[in-house]
Parts: sequence; C-alpha cells; structure tokens
Amino acid sequence: MRKSKLKWIGVAFVILTVLSITLYQADASPALNKPQKSGYVVIAWNNLGMHCYNPDFSEMLILPPYNNLMAQVIKVGEVPQIVTDGVIVEYRFPDNTYSVNGPGIPPGRAEKSNFWKYAQQILGVRLEPNIGLKGKGLSGTMDKALDGNYFVAKGIPLTEILDRDAVTKKPYPFQKAVVTVKDATKKTVLASLTVVAPVSTELRCSNCHSDMMDATTKYYPDVLPTGKVETNILTLHDYLNKDNYAASLAERPDLLAKTPLMENRPVLCASCHHDNALNMPGLTGIKDMSNAMHGHHNPDNAPDITPDTDGCYNCHPGPNTQCLRDTMAQNFSANCTDCHGDITVVATNPDPWLNEPQCSSCHGSGFTTDQPLYQKSQGHGGLYCEACHDSTHAIAPSREYNDSIKFIELQGYDGTLRECTVCHASKPTQIFRHAKP
Repeated sequence: MRKSKLKWIGVAFVILTVLSITLYQADASPALNKPQKSGYVVIAWNNLGMHCYNPDFSEMLILPPYNNLMAQVIKVGEVPQIVTDGVIVEYRFPDNTYSVNGPGIPPGRAEKSNFWKYAQQILGVRLEPNIGLKGKGLSGTMDKALDGNYFVAKGIPLTEILDRDAVTKKPYPFQKAVVTVKDATKKTVLASLTVVAPVSTELRCSNCHSDMMDATTKYYPDVLPTGKVETNILTLHDYLNKDNYAASLAERPDLLAKTPLMENRPVLCASCHHDNALNMPGLTGIKDMSNAMHGHHNPDNAPDITPDTDGCYNCHPGPNTQCLRDTMAQNFSANCTDCHGDITVVATNPDPWLNEPQCSSCHGSGFTTDQPLYQKSQGHGGLYCEACHDSTHAIAPSREYNDSIKFIELQGYDGTLRECTVCHASKPTQIFRHAKP
C-alpha cells in the first residue's frame, strides 16, 4: 500500500511538473504568427547585440539611452514582396512604459534614470520626459526608411529597468518589444512579433576607478579619491592631461575655458573625442573615443584586462549581462578577440563602429556581406542579414530565451529563420540563394 501511494505521488508530481512547464512556456512564448491568414508577416530586430548607457549622468556622459529597432514587412506569396507602402509599423515595450515621471505617468513612480535632468546641460537639447534624442518614446510609430526597404525607430530612450523593478533598480538587460503592423487605411492588425531590445549600464568602471582601486591609488597623493567613480575618472583625466589641454583645445576657446573637467561637470566626452557612436566630430588631433579608451587601458596600464571575453567584460556589459551570447560563443567557444583582436588591436581601428570585422574574416569569401557592416547588409530576397540571423553578438541560436521568442513565433522553433513558408505561400522548388539578388 505504501509503495502504491508513493508511485501515484510520483506520477502526480511528474504530471504537475509537465503542466507547470507547459503553462510557463505558454505564457512566455506568444502564439505563433499565422502570416497566411492576413497575407503579411513582419520580421524585426535590434541593430546591435547590446546598447549601453551611463548609470548616472550628473558627472559625465559616455553614452545616452539610445536603442534602435528595425523591421521589414513581407507580403506572403509564391514570390514574397517586401512592402513599405500601405502599412503602419508600431512598437511598444509592454513591461517598460516609462523612464521618468511626466505627462501620462502616475505621480510618485520611481524614476529609472536621471538622463532627462542633465540632457540640456550636456547635449544642449531640451527633451520632453521619456522622449529620446531622435524624438521617439517607449511606444510609437516606426519610420519608413528613406534609403531602403525597411522601417526603423532610432534613439528609443530605453532603460534596463522594468516598471515592476523601478524601486529596486534590478536590471533586466534583454527587454522585449512588440512590433505590430497595421493596414494604413483600415488600421486592422496584419502581423506582430516580439523582439529583444538589449540594454545595459554594466560598464564596470568601478573595477579600477573606485576610491581604493589601482587606477585611483596609483597616483596618490597627486590624485586623491573623490568618493565617486565618475569624479575619480575626471580627476585622473585632468591630472594626466594637464599639460595637453591648451594645445589640444586651441581651436575651441569655448572648451579651453572649461578645463579642467572637474570644474565643469557634467562632461560630454564626445565634445573632444570624435565618436561615431554619437556621430560627433570631436577635435582635431585628439583621439577617437574608442581609440583613446582602448589605447589607454592597454596591458601596461591595465594588466587585469585579459585578452579574452572576460577582459572585455571589464567595460562592455559585463560579467552579469554577458552581452556576447550568440551561437558562435555558446557552441564554438568564440571569444570577442577572435573577431576583433585584443585591446591593442582595437585601439588602432581607423574608424571605430564603422570599420568592424566581416563574416568572411572567419567564414571565408563565400560569406562576404554586401556592406562593410553586417548590421547594414542584406541577403536573400532583400532581407537584412539580421532579420534571419539576428543581431550582432546575438546570432541565433542565442543563450538568452528572450532572443529566441521571435523565431519561435515565426517558425515554431528557435534558431536561424529557415522555414521558407514563413514568407512563401508554398515551399519553393528552386535552390535557396543566400546572397542578395
């Protein structure tokens, strides 16, 4: 009798476990899109594997909240067509609806970022609450690209904090956006997709620049701890460059009057350092922001930054976020340095952000992209490479479940979009061609 009871208890436990997993997956994985019902399908993605922004803007700005979403709308047929007319493409973040208090936000909600408090002082622009540098909010309409066959929302001011975690500030790096296509006239929904918008503040400057760490204590007593990582960095910058400011800033007397940095906070790093990420020209003779950062943090100055992914995670998000999550890292042990080279190589990049490794550098000439950057390249049928393979550093299948949701919605399983009938009315008989026609 005792064995019988234990047997049925075990059976019941298994059933409950299966049910709980099924219910969890049903909640976590929205129903599959059925493009044939509406005749349309949308494929959407984020252009980078991770967007970063400062955790605090009261002292300095390296990167602001700025995320991009892209989408292509396809009319299903024997010969599918990418369409940009007659449709509206909208986006929203159901679990992340605000960043600061303002119109439409219930009073008293905990704010997630102080960017809006300092944006005008740093960047010279007055932003409405929860509106980013390109005029987009956390929900809205994507713009039809003037130079292509896609829709885009640039500069979404997304933070890493869900509404439910606004008080605790618990980070959630792999945010989920819902992209919806509507008929421009009837406003009926034609297609939708859940896509990741990655974002993090895990810059980890504290590893070296907190009060008691070596980047601060190395120069004692000339450099004294300030009690804050950002001001430790600015104090050190003033000390190391005190003899260079006058010569470097000769062409900009308005900036020359603002040195040293500690006396003129908050500081915009790209005021002096050219930065392709922010599309800011910087000053002649001063190193690009990426070159300066990677060049200064070389093995001689920062021996703790090892020539592997763990070393990169000292600055790029990070040991907790682990932004490198794609199939090459997870299944083939690829490191950041396998593509980019070590920090000394990155420091010599002649055009950072715009001159990056191509797929062909590892995979051979058969995988040469049609543009210098993977994120801007197109392939089969005019689809962007990232539409089917996903974003840089998140190439499918990713370690993160949220990255897989879009593929599950489109084709029923994770991994590179490979089911022809997502876009084709029936499976083509001709040979698949990967390259752009």
